[in-house]
Amino acid sequence: MITLIVGSLILSVLHALIPNHWLPVLAIAKKENWSMQQTTKVTFIAGLSHALSTVLIGVIIGVTGFQLAANVEYFAAYIAPAVLTALGIFYIYQHHKHKHFHLHRHKEIVSDNKVIFSLVVAMFFSPCFEIEAYFLMAGTSGWWMVTLLAILYTLVTVSGMVIWVSITYRGLLKLNWHTLEHNAGVITGITLVLTGILSFFIH
Repeated sequence: MITLIVGSLILSVLHALIPNHWLPVLAIAKKENWSMQQTTKVTFIAGLSHALSTVLIGVIIGVTGFQLAANVEYFAAYIAPAVLTALGIFYIYQHHKHKHFHLHRHKEIVSDNKVIFSLVVAMFFSPCFEIEAYFLMAGTSGWWMVTLLAILYTLVTVSGMVIWVSITYRGLLKLNWHTLEHNAGVITGITLVLTGILSFFIH
């Protein structure tokens, strides 16, 4: 299960880095002259909303993995890793068509509370489906692994978003975010494929 944990951590870090997770918050913060404290607070709330919907779906999928492992022979050893590998290949193939969450602030005056609410709702309804395959694998090991994966994903995603917003808010780091976002599908796919392949040999 070390492979599963490492793979899920890599994917969680990747999604914390992807600009579409936190760039809308930063853009609005700069436009509305929000303080650093308010910006990080909103990022935390939006990130938590995003992680919550992802984990809720993950738990349901984890239950499926648990049931399949208990009733289908070789599921944990062969079928689940095959699902990870196939999903990774799919993301590599489809990365150029990947849709990202964007929120545009219109010119009319809108209260901060409404903007924050819109961000939270938008993030809740755009969960990271890429990580769900890991919850399927985690379910084959029992509830303790599903719980561990949910905690790790939430901590890494939310803290990562807050950290990156804090750094970019101060202008301490300038990267080509468009390139990173464009190639996120390929990186995600490679991570899934490697995890799936390694899972065939390491249980």
